[in-house]
Amino acid sequence: MSKPNILIVEDEPAIREMVAMALTPAGFVLSEACNAKDALNLVSDNIPSLILLDWMLPDMSGLDIARRLKRNESTQDIPIIMLTARVDENDKIRGLEAGSDDYITKPFSTRELIARINAVLRRSNNTLKQAINIDGLELNPNTHRVTIDNEAVTMGPTEFRLLRFFMTHPERVYTRNQLIDHVWGGNVYIDERTVDVHIRRLRKALNPQDFSKMVQTVRGTGYRFSNKV
Repeated sequence: MSKPNILIVEDEPAIREMVAMALTPAGFVLSEACNAKDALNLVSDNIPSLILLDWMLPDMSGLDIARRLKRNESTQDIPIIMLTARVDENDKIRGLEAGSDDYITKPFSTRELIARINAVLRRSNNTLKQAINIDGLELNPNTHRVTIDNEAVTMGPTEFRLLRFFMTHPERVYTRNQLIDHVWGGNVYIDERTVDVHIRRLRKALNPQDFSKMVQTVRGTGYRFSNKV
């Protein structure tokens, strides 16, 4: 079983270092960001198992980051633990309402942090979605694997998220901008042609037995996923 990947979003280096020193021996794989921009870019590149999110960041509040992630279908299932010095009950409620799964006030013990992370991950794993199967093409969000007639298909994380979105929204046409919003997130600024690049990579990955034909170009509009050729 792969180790959980924890994204630490914290602008204070001393706290990031303390958390990293505690989590690494506990068996977690870590990535770090000191601001919202870097955090959102890291999430776009690789969906983490869980985010430790500081409330106060230099460029955007942790609340706003949580809201953005929960509004986006590709990131809404990421568990979030809010880290903050705010101890008022109303602040805790605001954090939970923004979409965080737990709330830890500073200062905190590393033992408590690890226990909270494991508890949230257990709850998250119990609510993972079922595998999606269309004509032998199966995507399993629990194992992050794609198969065609039980044969493994290799693809990158962006192609996986793109395919997951397509398979959960078949027969609908989406513009490039709509795909950017749903798959990359509205907070990420990329060129529309980047979508075309990942569409080509997805088709290449699905090429066995012509499954690439399911990813259809709708001239003048965008793309559609369909098993009707």
